[in-house]
Amino acid sequence: MKNIHSIKNEILLKEKAFLVIQSMQEYNQNEPYFEYPRFKTFESGLYDEKFVPIFSLLDYAIQDFKEGYHLEGNDAYLIIKLPKNRYFGASYLIVKNSISFANVYEKVTIILFSIVLLIFMLSMFFLNRFAQPFKTMNAKLDNFIKDSIHEINTPLSIINVNIDLYNRKNPTNKYMQRMKAATKVLSNIYNDMDYLIKHERLKFDKETIHLSAFLKERIEYFSEVALMKNLVIKSNIKEAVFIFMNPQQLQRVIDNNISNAIKYSYENNTIEIDLSLQEKCYRMSFKDYGVGIDDVDKIFSRYYREDTKKGGFGIGLNIVRSIIEEAHIEVKIISELKKGTTFTYIFPQAMKVAT
Repeated sequence: MKNIHSIKNEILLKEKAFLVIQSMQEYNQNEPYFEYPRFKTFESGLYDEKFVPIFSLLDYAIQDFKEGYHLEGNDAYLIIKLPKNRYFGASYLIVKNSISFANVYEKVTIILFSIVLLIFMLSMFFLNRFAQPFKTMNAKLDNFIKDSIHEINTPLSIINVNIDLYNRKNPTNKYMQRMKAATKVLSNIYNDMDYLIKHERLKFDKETIHLSAFLKERIEYFSEVALMKNLVIKSNIKEAVFIFMNPQQLQRVIDNNISNAIKYSYENNTIEIDLSLQEKCYRMSFKDYGVGIDDVDKIFSRYYREDTKKGGFGIGLNIVRSIIEEAHIEVKIISELKKGTTFTYIFPQAMKVAT
């Protein structure tokens, strides 16, 4: 069965055959010679009864000499029987061309591209519509954090100062220790929110940091918080480790990991913090024996919290991800539900500072 492209080509061949016949009919016997018509896209020729060429422009070996339209591969030809002794003794006129599907392929490609583009645009439209409530919620949370940060700083500072003054004048007791630990938890949340608001418009200059001492200081800072759950922080820290990084960003990475290790550990347990040199790269790890992580791929998403009962805004690890991506620090996470989690941060050699 002929397709549309083949039918159109047959019609074109008939039109060209008609032009050849018309030119031969218009030939005047008194003229010295007959100029056979030539076409750029078509070839033709005159043949006798045995299909021996009388005059032919065809460079094609005809396989089927029956009257009518023939298609062989990409070559098409039309054989027309001529009246006897009328056109230079020719019995047949053959008109031939090569069928090109380039136009068809081009049109099909354009149609397919248009369909894909339409599907993509519709997908983006529906995804945006679907995601709009989440974008609105995230925007409200961002605004809430921006509004809250200004209201927290002053009272938090007053609480910390008064606790320190009380501890200087009075013996240490467990109630004041718990209050001090609670303010440190609040301070960590405040620092996260403050960083979240300012990090896009501030430049965080890098400097040489004594990572060993810095990490020890942050462990000491959170020791009172760990005591609230009877947790012991065990550390194995390589001495004299220096890196080139912004201290505020480094603190956000360390504080969030220690804070999360305390938050998600089971009571009466340990937290292990290590700083070592392996394969010429510094590795800083935080290991807890706690609830574990159900979906590791989601924990760095903003506002994502696996356990909503633990509190917090779900912004800490999102901040950590933005910092380590900027600093090209690799993170590896090993976690098992109800057994614990280990976060390992691998510092690139470019961050090392010679001592």
